[in-house]
Amino acid sequence: MGARRAGPLPGDRHARQPLRHARPGRDGRCGARARRCARRRALARADRRAGLRQPCRSPRTSRARCSIDRPRGSKLYPSEILHWIDDGEAASSGGATFEKRSPIDDRVVARVTRGAAADVARAIDVATRAAETWARLPAPRRGDVLGRAAALLRAKEQELGEIVQVETGKPWKNAVAEVASSADLGAFMDSEGSRFYGKTMTSPVPNRSVRTVRAPIGVCAAIMPFNSPLAGIAWKVFPALLCGNAVVAKSHELTPYTAVAFGKLLRDAGLPRGVYSAVQGLGPEVGMALVRDERVGLVSFTGSVPTGKLIQKTVSERAVLAKVCLELGGKNPLVVCDDADLTLAAEHAVASAFIDAGQRCAAGSRLIVFDRVYDAFREAMLTRAAAVKVGSGPQDECGPVISRQSLERLLAAVDGAVQRGARLLAGGRAVDALAPGYYMAPTVLEHVSPDDELSQQELFGPVTCLYRVKGFTDAIELANGTAFGLTGAIHTSNSHRVEEFIARYRAGLVSINGPTYGAGPHMPFGGVKNSGNGFREPGTEALDVYCEWKTVVVNHDPARV
Repeated sequence: MGARRAGPLPGDRHARQPLRHARPGRDGRCGARARRCARRRALARADRRAGLRQPCRSPRTSRARCSIDRPRGSKLYPSEILHWIDDGEAASSGGATFEKRSPIDDRVVARVTRGAAADVARAIDVATRAAETWARLPAPRRGDVLGRAAALLRAKEQELGEIVQVETGKPWKNAVAEVASSADLGAFMDSEGSRFYGKTMTSPVPNRSVRTVRAPIGVCAAIMPFNSPLAGIAWKVFPALLCGNAVVAKSHELTPYTAVAFGKLLRDAGLPRGVYSAVQGLGPEVGMALVRDERVGLVSFTGSVPTGKLIQKTVSERAVLAKVCLELGGKNPLVVCDDADLTLAAEHAVASAFIDAGQRCAAGSRLIVFDRVYDAFREAMLTRAAAVKVGSGPQDECGPVISRQSLERLLAAVDGAVQRGARLLAGGRAVDALAPGYYMAPTVLEHVSPDDELSQQELFGPVTCLYRVKGFTDAIELANGTAFGLTGAIHTSNSHRVEEFIARYRAGLVSINGPTYGAGPHMPFGGVKNSGNGFREPGTEALDVYCEWKTVVVNHDPARV
């Protein structure tokens, strides 16, 4: 998922966040902040007189603002998480559950129903019944539903941001930015409902007309990543719905509730019953049942390369094939040339490596630097990395990784690289002050062999490596020297280098003087080699994923007019 793709650019000035409070005027009049405080105090006095309980206000720390901590009557994050099937929450047919723990402090925040093949079959039954009626609705009308969903996302930004933060531990500004980017995509797909074009073509045969139309697939399976649970689901579900399909989503077991909250939002936006469902559970039990069901006409998956290859293999062995859309990992380079703005390059390198704790497929995990500026860039980059605020509070930049297992895997990977000769420049440890949360210090290494597993395998954590190269040709060779090809960036003031990098670096996205990430609702996103299988989401290109082209040939006889 790249979005995991959408998120704030380096520095707080780029993040979606409330305006700063105005200061009281010097002429004796109160500013906006003082007026709001006065109103709150007046309302509090009135509530106390009426016997209403007031929420406690505690000082801000680096710990997240979590809905599970809210003392209000209803909690946004439930203690029990169920499937979302047929416009309602439903427990697993077998009654089994598993724990959902908070990455922020390792607390068990919910029990999640553990689905089985029977639950998947039920969701597909419901989707199959609902798909035909939904497909017959004109595309602009389907777009209207997405437009209302986008409006609800904006209206519920705070609530949904809290859900995303409870599930992922992201810093607050990143969590609400994910909600905003999801709303942007809904609005974009709404507008595409009025541009649901086909083509009209000529024919060499007299009295014949030819045209193409977009046809829905039927039931689509959307298998979710954990790193951007709301943006990830919006990327798949919005274009699928616009194309007239029903969707069965498989929540990631580490971020289970976002897909249910999304279902409630779609229901409130007017989506007909049964068109969207979400099932909970583990990949081998629920995900593979979804992939194997021959009523599923498309499987869209964002995640690891091994799982993506297994999905493609499983679909190929079905009696009835299905379309498979894979958005997989990345080992993305950021090249710093000897004519680059080193301050800007260091800022973008740190953002690429450490935003969302490096848990994004577009993370910048390889920093390839010309020898002439290597030492200066290293100093600038390490200085900026040392200033990264680790935590989940409103001003923090690097949150926790998703699970204790991920944290232990990352620490072991860094330790192994050091034992093989790498030099640790920063980080490489858990943040003890934030224990038992799953926080890892931003980590930078050098002297890592290009063939080392740390250079070749996606880590999905706040770890990046520095590589020294003699010049442009070596930089291109190193940039292309992995099995991945998702994104890449180059920092240079030379337009010829820019054009050569665009032409010679093999990837789905190239950034010039920017970070390795970056996508918008109108932009196609995807990769080559082991980063994907040729499809792109979102943008109008996503419509080609979630529909089939149907060619219509009409023969007529002028004599019968």
